[in-house]
Amino acid sequence: MTEADVAIVGAGPAGLSAALYAARFCRRALVLHDGSARAARIPRTRNVPGFGDGITGPSLVARMARHAAKFGALIVEAHVTQISRTPNAEFELGTQDGRRYVARALILATGIECNSIPIDDRLHARAIKRGVLRYCPVCDGFEHRGERIGVVGCDVSGASEALFLRQFSSKVHLLTQCSAELTDRQRHDLAQAGIQTVTDPVDGYELVGRTLRVRLEGADNPLTFDVLYPALGSRPRHELAVSLGIPLTEEGKVAANAPSGTNVAGVYCAGDLVEGLDQIAVAMGQGAVAATRAHNWLRERDRQTAVAVLDGT
Repeated sequence: MTEADVAIVGAGPAGLSAALYAARFCRRALVLHDGSARAARIPRTRNVPGFGDGITGPSLVARMARHAAKFGALIVEAHVTQISRTPNAEFELGTQDGRRYVARALILATGIECNSIPIDDRLHARAIKRGVLRYCPVCDGFEHRGERIGVVGCDVSGASEALFLRQFSSKVHLLTQCSAELTDRQRHDLAQAGIQTVTDPVDGYELVGRTLRVRLEGADNPLTFDVLYPALGSRPRHELAVSLGIPLTEEGKVAANAPSGTNVAGVYCAGDLVEGLDQIAVAMGQGAVAATRAHNWLRERDRQTAVAVLDGT
């Protein structure tokens, strides 16, 4: 059974930042991940500080993994399915394939899964790779200035995303499936912004070159977009947090202060699992905070703080 000072679940920007910091604190840092980091799907991002020409998600994750490993972090691909407390208050992590790991402190960086449009996996992967299907307007709306932008969403999330993207292009369509799902105020704001609302049901999607065509039921001609954003919400991967008794917000995330600690002693959270702005730069900072807090918590337990030493406790 592998033992660590700090176990980190998740190997996206948050988890790998935490691993780097923990390792450089001379902690035995263990990263367990199932290979599904959302950042690894990004074809190219240009808002990570220091990468003005952009960097692909896989390259960024690989760089960060090498960086953490260079300083001693152990990174293992394994799907963690359960976490329990041992009699001496450590954390025992069990994986899908039956492996067991023990750690003194725990950082959850399990992220979220974005709800997608109903297309097959191969088409979805090709559309992502070509940059015509994107999930983060904050990340890459700038790159689609003046282009034909489609937003698939039926509630305030879709309307808000369309209005946000309008600052980058005058050619924004919102595909809602049903206009009744929008309030009068939302319809007014969309019309005032010059956003065309489409309520006909979508009949299918087709990737043509570097465009995505959307077929509508009863329409002869499809709509063609340079980029399409599904605004269909997301599913926080909070199962492990729930199993430990960590409370969730209405959105199913952990509280914004979770990088600094949770109601479970020795457990910290970072990245998209945490309520707030889902951005790589934010995740990195939260990973650093979580690792530092975990390190200091361990120092307190081991009576290595200045107060403990001076008091002789």
